[in-house]
Amino acid sequence: MIARDRDSKGGALKERCGTDGQVLIRDLGQVDYISTWRAMQIFTARRAPDAADEIWLLEHSPVYTQGQAGKPEHLIAATDIPVVPIDRGGQITYHGPGQVVVYVLIDLRRRGYGIRELVTRLEQAVINLLAEQGVASARLGGAPGVYVEGAKIAALGLRVRHGCTYHGLAFNVDMDMRPFAAINPCGYAGMRVTQCRDLGVKLSPAEAGQALVRCLRDTIYS
Repeated sequence: MIARDRDSKGGALKERCGTDGQVLIRDLGQVDYISTWRAMQIFTARRAPDAADEIWLLEHSPVYTQGQAGKPEHLIAATDIPVVPIDRGGQITYHGPGQVVVYVLIDLRRRGYGIRELVTRLEQAVINLLAEQGVASARLGGAPGVYVEGAKIAALGLRVRHGCTYHGLAFNVDMDMRPFAAINPCGYAGMRVTQCRDLGVKLSPAEAGQALVRCLRDTIYS
């Protein structure tokens, strides 16, 4: 059973997960990328050893983000959408309205597993959610994320600092997919992308976000 109460700062929902800690769920709505990224960095740099983990649920205004090892040639067409170099792993990806983004600010030292296991658990949360909607999905060897018949529906990228993570995953729900045509998604030329709407999943981004947070609690804290 999960105990619920309201955090005194901002009305966020705090939920107990397991027996050794709490996770604070923040539903931020549609937010600017750069300010949110800086907020994650500050939170991670300042968090105390006993600070609760946080999961941030949000959407972004249109933006491309380029990981630390990102190669400029993976932007294959000029657009008016800004490209922001950032400090996660991976190559270029796109964020925009209708895509559910979940940032996981997790103290891995308390969880007892490492970054590779966290990636597996994030992927499993998406796989479980899609299975609930009657959609079979899978991992793809060497290309983190979740795929439906070879088309990417969820992308992952993380950063670890002093045993604590930030960044997270992006889940395509009901969005304008055209900006993906200007990039090699996650650095893979010709990679197809898909979204829930095109698979017949009748969830709004808000509904999909809440369902994904529920699945993430189960996989991260099990």
